[in-house]
Amino acid sequence: MKRFSCLLVLALVAPAVAHWYVDVEAGPVFSGYNDVRIPGNTGTLFSLTEDLHARTALGFRARLSKTFGDRHWVSVLVAPLRVESRGTLNRDVLFAGTLFPAGENELKGLYRFDSYRLTYRYGLVRARRFRLDLGLTAKVRDAEISLDYRHVMLPGASKTNTGFVPIVSFRADWSLGPRVGLVLDGDALGVPQGRAEDVTAALRIGFGDRVDARVGYRVLEGGSDADEVYGFALFHYAVAGVTVRL
Repeated sequence: MKRFSCLLVLALVAPAVAHWYVDVEAGPVFSGYNDVRIPGNTGTLFSLTEDLHARTALGFRARLSKTFGDRHWVSVLVAPLRVESRGTLNRDVLFAGTLFPAGENELKGLYRFDSYRLTYRYGLVRARRFRLDLGLTAKVRDAEISLDYRHVMLPGASKTNTGFVPIVSFRADWSLGPRVGLVLDGDALGVPQGRAEDVTAALRIGFGDRVDARVGYRVLEGGSDADEVYGFALFHYAVAGVTVRL
């Protein structure tokens, strides 16, 4: 992180032409697997997508970025996610110290994963039709998993978790024409305790010199295996976004 901070400072003071960008993205989010056990060593392993039914969510994220010359790029990203699950359990589940018995009482599950990221990337490759940037992301996650009864006044349970994770960040852009290209963009890292991947593959279309639009597919996957929390989830996004140079 010390080296990351030094690179970030060098980019901010670099004597080069700087441009500001605003990027927004939205689209439906479909749940793959979402396996949870809380506490990680004594709770019941259950699925928010198989034991309950996960509803389609709306994904949204916004990014403010600044370039310095052709090779330095710094950004701040806000990416909230809330996915709701509903249904009844066909077996007893011990979750966060509360026993949820099997039966007819309908439950509502909430999976919240809000992500805040500060990213620096450096332009490694600048070819005629191909560009490659590589850097680091300082990610803060604010997460929550909860279970509540929908129609009866019985106590539910919730587990929140806030943490910091450094992640490798990258972007590859293949130009297919004057204003069309393919983009692979994301943050990803795996360690013995867990992993995190947030990667987009998209078609980029330019409109003039100040606006780029894109449509594509995003995968968000990862989790951790610890005594306090065990949880691994996979989400599929259909995304549309626009980047505007200010």
